[in-house]
Amino acid sequence: MPLSPFEGKIGKTYKESEAVWQKPPAAPEGAPNVIVILLDDVGFGQISTFGGLVPTPNLDKLAARGLKYNRFHTTAICGPTRAALLTGRNHHECGNGFLMEWATGFPNYSTMIPRSTATIGEILRDNGYATWWFGKNHNTPDWETTVAGPFDRWPSGMGFDYFFGFNAGETHQYYPVLFENTTPVEPNKSPEAGYHFMTDMTDRAIARMKFSKSVAPGKPFFMYFAPGAMHAPHHVTAEWRKKFAGKFDMGWEKYREIVHKNQLDRGIIPPGTRLTPRPDWVPAWDTIDDEKKKLYTALMENFAGYFAFTDHEVGRLLDAVRELPDGDNTLVMYIVGDNGASAEGGPDGTLNEIKNLNGFQTDVKDTLANIGKLGGPESEPHYPIGWAWAGNTPFQWTKQIASHLGGTRNPMVVSWPARIKPDDRPRDAFLHVVDVLPTILEAVKIPMPGTVNGIEQKPLSGRSFLASFADPSFKGRSEQYFEIMSNRAIYRDGWKANAHHSFPWRGDYSPGKWEEDRWELYHLDEDFSEAEDLAAKMPDKLKELKAAFDEAAVQQDVYPLDDRFAARLAVAKPPVPGTSPDAKQFTYFPGATRIAEAAAPPMKNRSWTLSASIRSEGEKSEGVLVGFGGVAAGLSLYLDKGVPVFDYNYFEKHTVVKGKQPVPTGAATVEVDFDYQGGEKPGGPAAVTLKINGESIAQGTIPATVAGRFGVDTFGVGEDTGQPVTDAYKTPFKFNGTIDKVIVTVK
Repeated sequence: MPLSPFEGKIGKTYKESEAVWQKPPAAPEGAPNVIVILLDDVGFGQISTFGGLVPTPNLDKLAARGLKYNRFHTTAICGPTRAALLTGRNHHECGNGFLMEWATGFPNYSTMIPRSTATIGEILRDNGYATWWFGKNHNTPDWETTVAGPFDRWPSGMGFDYFFGFNAGETHQYYPVLFENTTPVEPNKSPEAGYHFMTDMTDRAIARMKFSKSVAPGKPFFMYFAPGAMHAPHHVTAEWRKKFAGKFDMGWEKYREIVHKNQLDRGIIPPGTRLTPRPDWVPAWDTIDDEKKKLYTALMENFAGYFAFTDHEVGRLLDAVRELPDGDNTLVMYIVGDNGASAEGGPDGTLNEIKNLNGFQTDVKDTLANIGKLGGPESEPHYPIGWAWAGNTPFQWTKQIASHLGGTRNPMVVSWPARIKPDDRPRDAFLHVVDVLPTILEAVKIPMPGTVNGIEQKPLSGRSFLASFADPSFKGRSEQYFEIMSNRAIYRDGWKANAHHSFPWRGDYSPGKWEEDRWELYHLDEDFSEAEDLAAKMPDKLKELKAAFDEAAVQQDVYPLDDRFAARLAVAKPPVPGTSPDAKQFTYFPGATRIAEAAAPPMKNRSWTLSASIRSEGEKSEGVLVGFGGVAAGLSLYLDKGVPVFDYNYFEKHTVVKGKQPVPTGAATVEVDFDYQGGEKPGGPAAVTLKINGESIAQGTIPATVAGRFGVDTFGVGEDTGQPVTDAYKTPFKFNGTIDKVIVTVK
């Protein structure tokens, strides 16, 4: 929007002229502050506010001041849900049919949000709001997250005045990969000194909010508060975890029974709602041996501690809101999860969930042997699938399974003291995450623009549910499709047809044969939990809904269906803009850090050479020359008292190749020859030769290499930012000599 018209007078000189200041765009009179809180990987039956067994007292208090919604839906996975939330369009329409790490060259799977689907941040900023984004950003393609940009798909390029957080699906809570706007920043203290990202982002959000209201109390703000919680890794101190010792010894079936009763007794779910039965992919608790029970309950206690800690931190934010002069005129929309509880921990859970995402399970004995690391910086924990199933009480399935409510139905709480009269009865309108943006626009009295920055906008997929704030009978949407990883469904006028296709814990599973998927049919108006499949009884209705899904899929850019998981990680991504896709040699200079994995040299499933030209003081020199990856997996080349060391971390199994003599004083070249010996097979073995000035000083063999991704940490020269690849040093372990350049040559 332009400045207001000039209403003064222009003469030949200032003496016969009249100055009147033009005004920038301002928000409508009385427009509220807006806060959207979005948690990650939370099941419908986990929080106390909705009958779950993890106490969330601060969410309970917010609900007591507002409204609960029990038929709110997400896409079943994080990045797509967030894209739909931010744009008000279905996830395939805005290029986010799946996650950026699994992006492919089809427009609906590119994760490149187009300018024709402007975000809520851009719309509100252009209409007089301050706009801030804290926490998770999983909507910038990771090949665009380097210093080279482009930055138009970063939060700062999508309408947000300020961003503090991470550009990935998850981050290490003790060693986060942080950015402030577009600048890499490091945590202000170490894990040993008490650093945790959840606390850091909450502190910054509170400070930004108070500062803004101090200098411009009449200017409303929009805050998107998106913690990494409750996504793995489940990082929390022992103090919080110990609060839940023994609390889940009853096992997952009993957990579901208790929660189901709570939900019925408190009116969270309609009377008569049935508890769906245990599926065959979850073992009966009484068939599990004591060793596994010990592990499973420990992982769940750790998750609950992390959740209680998260509720505490969000509570600090909400308390700060109430202290604002216009705190009552603040609309808070708290979406408890961007999908259902996650089964990505696999059958047994794990202390290394990146390994699971690469398609490998960890032996229970190995996990138990390292259980002392649980929740701490050296772990990346995730609970087993049985607890994910329990967490989605009373529904079937879990995160990723967009066909069923266990993947897509999430609790939502809305508070706006100036406008909403509290009501303990849940609102039961059928809503979807695309409905959030139009609701906010109606609440703040700003129309959806037809063009943004001269670009014609796609119509909104969502519809406002503002009327539900005052009207308990508001019905919501009459139709909505769902699709993630070929798990698909269609809702229409109270009926829902579902086709399950894949398994969240099977990264190697890509069955194809979509035509063989079995479709189910549910009448949600009478069957809240999808407990009675009517497909065999009502084939004509099922046929009608299958046709409706196909129609929606064509209209909403869902096709082509793609069920690849681990295989899609290996799909070549676009090069960093400004580089050649055929490049074989990559040259880096000191300061080149925080380069996302997709933007780093392609050093997997192939041979390569790394050559670092340095100047050293012999045995006095130490520090990292190149670090890539982190706790879960990665590689590091560093000097220890001048001696070159190469450490390859294959999911916490380290192959270390170390010289015996320090590098000579002065100029020297330290080189790693990585001879991949797996042929066409990904993840095969490799032989490593370490050299100084062209002469071999040590050799080693790596039995298996990482085929997919090292994780969420990055590539850098001269230090190991974020997570440490190895516990042989403390990060960042900056090189104390001089690096002229590092050259990586791939073959």
